[in-house]
Order: sequence, then structure tokens, then C-alpha cells
Amino acid sequence: MIIGGIQRNSFIDYPGKLSCVLFVSGCNFTCPYCHNPRLVKVDSAYSNRLDEKAFYEFLENRKGFIDGVVISGGEPTLNEHLPLFLERIKQLGYPVKLDTNGTRPRVIRHLIDNGLIDYIAMDIKADPFDYPPSIARNYDPQNILSSIEIIRDSGLPYEFRTTCVKPIVNERTVRNILRTIKDAELYALQRFRANHGVLEPQFFTKTGAGQNKDELRKLKAIADPWVQKCIVRF
Repeated sequence: MIIGGIQRNSFIDYPGKLSCVLFVSGCNFTCPYCHNPRLVKVDSAYSNRLDEKAFYEFLENRKGFIDGVVISGGEPTLNEHLPLFLERIKQLGYPVKLDTNGTRPRVIRHLIDNGLIDYIAMDIKADPFDYPPSIARNYDPQNILSSIEIIRDSGLPYEFRTTCVKPIVNERTVRNILRTIKDAELYALQRFRANHGVLEPQFFTKTGAGQNKDELRKLKAIADPWVQKCIVRF
């Protein structure tokens, strides 16, 4: 595993648990609003902040202090060593939450079928049939749709979430997403705040980037009838 960084304590990344968050390097998307731009490409000069042995030792020492582990990125499912990595974490007694963009449904199914994850958060960037080139020049919408179905049928707690970035996400976008995830357990609308730490700061020079609170509440009102629960993360 190529570990790009770690957040040792988080109260917000794993619902109901105090967790640590492990960031895996490498991603197949180029979201201009990505707040982890150094994780998009596998950069050996930056990535080896923490080796696997040190991470396992950290988890061993944190037993009784943290309740779970979040695997984020980047896109973790790109790493062929992910199943073995998660197996070791599970052996240490920790539940695991996976953050994914849903582009590798076979990997997601394998992790579910082998009991290697306990919670799944899938980012739906835009209308699943129409991701803009700024996010992905080449992607298969069917993979996104397959991952949604696999997650919904998994029996695990899960959430779908959308970061609300202009002009990528608007009312029409959210309506199209909702048609795809109808009756989902949880849909989270996430506020975006532009800063110079994103992957492509110049993308936002004219757009204003994030919806304000009133706009987000309006999107939530649109979403409420479609899903079991919609929340806004301001």
C-alpha cells in the first residue's frame, strides 16, 4: 500500500465512531475541487509518510482510544493490495469504512463478500451518465451504476454523497442523481469551500465554486422525498 497520509483522530469521517483516516495515494479522477491534490498521482517522494508496519503498530497502540478506521484517498480500490491490507486491520479488531468513487465495482463486491468493510461512502460526482471531462475524460457510467446497486444490496450501512461545486452540480444534476439512488438510506450534500489547496484552483476563478447555505437547503428540499434521509454537511 502507498500511504499518502494519516489523520490520527476524526469525529466526523465515520458516523458514530472516533476514527483514524488513512489516505491512499493514486486516483483515476482529476476533480478540480479535490482537497488532496498530492494524492491524485502516486508520488513516491510524498507518499511514504507512513509505512504499513508503522500503521499497524499505531493501530495496536490506539486500541481503546479509536473505534474504527477510514480508508480514503485518492481512490483506494485502485490498489491491488487493498484486500490484504484491510484483512490485517480487521484482524486487529477495527471496523472499516471505505471511501470510494465507485469506478471499480468488482473490487467493492469482493471487499463486501469477504467481510473486509463495515461501512461504505460512495461519492457521486455528478449525473452518473454525464461526468464532465474536468473530472474524468474516460470512465464507464455502468461501473458507477453497478457500484450503486452493489452497495445498496450489501446489507451494510452506507451513504451516497455529492460535493456541491458550481458549475458541476446544480438542481438538474441532483435530480438526475436522485433518480439513480431512489430510496437510498442516506444521501449527503457536502458544501464546498474553494481554497488554494485544491487540485485546480484556476477552475474556480469565475464560478464562485460552492453553493451557499440557502442553495444547499434548496437542494436538500429537492432530495428529501427521494431518499430515506438527506443531510447537508456545511
